[in-house]
Amino acid sequence: MNESIDILAFGAHPDDAEIGIGGILAKHAENGFSVAVCHLTEAELSSNGTVERRREEAKAAAEILGITRSIQLGFPDRGLRGSEEQILKMTQVIRQLKPRVVLAPYWEDRHPDHVACSRMVKEAVFDAAIRMKQTPGGESAHRVDQVFYYFINNVHKADLIVDVTDVYERKQQALLAYKSQFDPNEGEVKTPLNSPTYLAMIRGRDQLWGHQIGALYGEALVSAGPLKQTLLIPQEK
Repeated sequence: MNESIDILAFGAHPDDAEIGIGGILAKHAENGFSVAVCHLTEAELSSNGTVERRREEAKAAAEILGITRSIQLGFPDRGLRGSEEQILKMTQVIRQLKPRVVLAPYWEDRHPDHVACSRMVKEAVFDAAIRMKQTPGGESAHRVDQVFYYFINNVHKADLIVDVTDVYERKQQALLAYKSQFDPNEGEVKTPLNSPTYLAMIRGRDQLWGHQIGALYGEALVSAGPLKQTLLIPQEK
């Protein structure tokens, strides 16, 4: 990995980013921006599906959304401890891809792994900018322009809502690519994800955010600091 990426999204599990910001990723990819997703775990403790199947589903979802690069760090599911080794690997990814914008799960969520991922991204972004901090490949320091947090299960007041109406059906297709998680006919165990109401809830939530900005669908973000611009990445003239 030695290319420069415009947007790097972190998720604890495959499907986290698709749930929260699938539309944002698709919209920026459609507009010519390079987008990468980094999954911290392979969700090997999920009630349904296998690691191999989740890999296939994640690949299919990435193709639907136009994701430039998909990275799997292979940390243990429910083992996101924020160890020095884990943070170092995440720091290395940030330095290798040199993203302008980083997206991470919001720090309040019912799933502890989402909360842990949020905290770990914050540390890795900070470490990536420290010139004297060494990474295994000797990558140079990189300072991210902006960090935003996205919602998976919980909701909170948004600092920014992006209109994703024109790409929303692609988000839905990406979610449906995870049949082992969201299709009740595919899952051996009933979970909140494959209940008849889960995807409807996600759609309704995104409609609510869209309504707040006069759009049909929107995805909400919380800023890690003062907003410097109204778009994630301004179009160059």
